[in-house]
Amino acid sequence: MRGGSPRDPGEATPELSPAETARAELDAELTALARRAADGDRPALDRLLRAATPLLVRYCRGRLGHRAPGLSTPEDVAQDVLLAVCTALPRYRDLETPFMAFAYGIARNKVADAYRAAARDRSDPSDELPEGTDTATGPEASAVGSAELRELLALVDRLPPQQRDIVVLRVLGQLSAEETAVAVGSTPGAIRVAQHRALGKLRGWLNSESE
Repeated sequence: MRGGSPRDPGEATPELSPAETARAELDAELTALARRAADGDRPALDRLLRAATPLLVRYCRGRLGHRAPGLSTPEDVAQDVLLAVCTALPRYRDLETPFMAFAYGIARNKVADAYRAAARDRSDPSDELPEGTDTATGPEASAVGSAELRELLALVDRLPPQQRDIVVLRVLGQLSAEETAVAVGSTPGAIRVAQHRALGKLRGWLNSESE
């Protein structure tokens, strides 16, 4: 039976914020569409891809959009992800995971493929940032100060792998804590704690380098 263990009737239900409620509803809708699509429902597949595309593009932008030339564009990688998702849908039918966790897992592999391809082909020696780079101007981005993007990214690369992923997804990719939690296999609360710690490290490094 899908959906986990039934809740104890005496157990209090955690109150969700409006954003968390909307995220949970979207996850449930996409998961239901994915199961129907896996059973051959073409309209469900079309709706699934339309809804998932912007989420996957944002994820790919967070992982690729701020990097050096030579990488595939985030949009191209997102298209590869969508094709791979369509191919993999038959095996999703028997999985117990939410659809976006499944899709983000495929996306992480495609991003890794893009980096490997770029490492094999260094034909573009340009130092210019790619067009469309999103430097993010939200509150998370402003928290790390006004350092140049390249300096900041060099510091981000010094973070532990999971903290690095969280900063990239939250600050550069502008994913919500809920979306980031699905992408890295964590919880929104743990994401916020890890983000706070990571930004604290970045502030410390920036301050020490400016002294």
